[in-house]
Amino acid sequence: MRDDLAFVERIHRDLGDVRWPEPQEIRARARRRSRRTGALAATAVLVITGASAVAVVGNGRGPTPPPVAASASPTAPVRGEIAVDSLLQASDLAQPAQVRLSQSGLGEMVVVEDMLGYCRKEQGLAPAWQTSRWSRGLTMLRKPAAAADAGPDDFLLSQDLYRVTPEVAGSFFGDLDRLVAPCAEWHRSGAYEVAGRKGTGVVTDQWAVVQRDFAGDGSAMLRHTVSQPRDQKTGSAIGGASPPTSTAVVRVGDLITVLTLGEDGPEPELRRLAVVAARRMCLAANPSC
Repeated sequence: MRDDLAFVERIHRDLGDVRWPEPQEIRARARRRSRRTGALAATAVLVITGASAVAVVGNGRGPTPPPVAASASPTAPVRGEIAVDSLLQASDLAQPAQVRLSQSGLGEMVVVEDMLGYCRKEQGLAPAWQTSRWSRGLTMLRKPAAAADAGPDDFLLSQDLYRVTPEVAGSFFGDLDRLVAPCAEWHRSGAYEVAGRKGTGVVTDQWAVVQRDFAGDGSAMLRHTVSQPRDQKTGSAIGGASPPTSTAVVRVGDLITVLTLGEDGPEPELRRLAVVAARRMCLAANPSC
């Protein structure tokens, strides 16, 4: 559902205010979930080891999905492709959403958080993303994507919705805990340059499931925290601190959705939208709600 995210771009998010893509890039990135950017101080750039590579894993495509095995009663219709009505609507948001960009696909990976996959790769672990049968995703913005002045503050919501096998649906949240565990605390370092000052910077990433079972047949709130980047030798701060980012994951029947909000989207609002998303997912779930 997503294009590969360059690691250095995500580090820019950790440090601060990055360049927002041109309108045509915004359209191309509608398939990507993690588009959250922070506030970059002056010319600070922290380049972590290996950052020159386009490095987020888990975004490959699997084989064309097999027919859905019905888990509902023989008389119940078996749903395959995911209808647009099963996704969140602009009216569900607390503020007007003027643009909705939507994509659909087959055999996409159920990527919960791109940077988490990179953390696992750096430790020699498999990304462990599951493969979906069908998928559909959307991005909502405040301004039309064609607007020349579209910026990071215009991003409101990203949602990916996946249809998976009954086996994946049943084990998904247990697998999520095992996937997060090796990245509970991840230290990384690399060269930086700030206004002519150079050195080696260090940051620590932390992932944790902070809430569970607040929506649908199962749910989890994953929080990603990045420490203040600091000079490895002097301990002085580099650039600005990044606020924590959260991802809501919800299951209804054989459907799993992954939700993120823009920079000003608080966790309680994300949780509210997860509950709304679960109700809408009932329209397409097998078995139906």
